[in-house]
Amino acid sequence: MPGKCSQGRDVRMIRFPAEWEQQSALLIAWPASNGDFGAQLAEVEQSYCLIANIVSQRQTLLILYKNPAHRRHITALLGSPSSGIRFLQAEYDDVWVRDTAPLSIIRNNRMQLLNFQFNGWGGRYPCQADNALNKQLHDQGLCSDMPMLDVDMVLEGGSIDSDGQGSLLTTRQCLLNHNRNPGLTIQAIAARMQQLLGVRRILWIDQESLAGDDTDAHIDTLVRFCTPDSIAYSSCDDENDLHYSGLACLAEQLHRLRTLRGRPYQLQALPLPEAIVNEQGQRLPANYANFLLINGAVLVPVYGNPGDEIALSRLAVCFPDREVFAIPCRALLHQYGSLHCMSMHFPQNRNC
Repeated sequence: MPGKCSQGRDVRMIRFPAEWEQQSALLIAWPASNGDFGAQLAEVEQSYCLIANIVSQRQTLLILYKNPAHRRHITALLGSPSSGIRFLQAEYDDVWVRDTAPLSIIRNNRMQLLNFQFNGWGGRYPCQADNALNKQLHDQGLCSDMPMLDVDMVLEGGSIDSDGQGSLLTTRQCLLNHNRNPGLTIQAIAARMQQLLGVRRILWIDQESLAGDDTDAHIDTLVRFCTPDSIAYSSCDDENDLHYSGLACLAEQLHRLRTLRGRPYQLQALPLPEAIVNEQGQRLPANYANFLLINGAVLVPVYGNPGDEIALSRLAVCFPDREVFAIPCRALLHQYGSLHCMSMHFPQNRNC
C-alpha cells in the first residue's frame, strides 16, 4: 500500500539505479485521437509502433490506453501484438510518462516505487489525471509486489539522471524553480534527494531551456550519463545559433566535473539538430540527448536532420555493446517532447 514519506532513513541502504542496468519493463502512454498531436498523430503512432516492436522483443512493454475502443485501435496498428506487450487502461492528460510515472529505487536490496507529485511542469498544463496516474497503475497491479511511497514533493523523472552509484545530474533552472517546490531551499532539496534516492552528491548544471522546451531545462534534453565515468551532452558548433553561447558554457561546466574517483569525465558531444520549427514558426526542442536505453539497445531520436548520422555514430561509441536504433521523432516535437520523455523504464524486478 502507498505510504507517507518519513525522515531519518538510512541512505546507505538506498540506491537509484542507472538506466543502463537490466530492465524488466518499459512504460508508454499511447496518444489518443482527441489529444494534442492533431495532424501529427498518424506520424507519431508510426513511431510508437516501431518502438513497441523493438522494445517488446527485449523486455515487457506496458502500453497505457484510454478506453476499449482506444485499445482496439492500438491493437489494429500493431497487427499481431507481441507476447511481450501488456495493456493497462488509465486516465492520463499527456503522454510524457517520464515525468509522471513512478521512480524506482532499491532499498535494503528490494525494489520500491516513489510516487512524487506532478504539477504540470510548474503549473503550465492541466495535470489532475497525470498526478493520479501512479495510484491507478499500482492498484491495477503494476509492480504489485513493490511498495509505493507517496512523496510530498514535486519532481519529474526527466529532470534528474543517475549514474547508479550515488551521483545525480540535474539543472538548477528546473529543480530550484519556484514553480515546483517554492518552500524548499537548495539545501532542503539536496537533503530530500539524499534521503529518498540515496544520492551522495548532486552535479548541478546551470543551463537555460532549449528553445521550445517547456520543462524549465530538463536534464534529459541536455546531459546524460552513459556510464559512471562518461557523459553525453548537447553541443552546438554554429556560432549563429541562439544556443551557441549557452551550450559552450554547458561544455565548460562538464569539463570541470569529476567522477567519484576524482577523474575528468569522458565526454561525448551530441550535435544540436538544425532548427526545426512548427507551423507558427516556433522553434521546437530537438536534441539527441533524449535517447532511450533498453535491454541490449539504445534508441536514438532522429529528425530527418543532418545531425542524425553524427548522433547515431557517437552514441554507438558510448554504448559499444548495444544495438543502435534510429527512431523518427520529428512529429513528437510538436508537443515539445521526444523519445526519452514519452517512456519510463523499470529496473529488473520479477513482477513488473
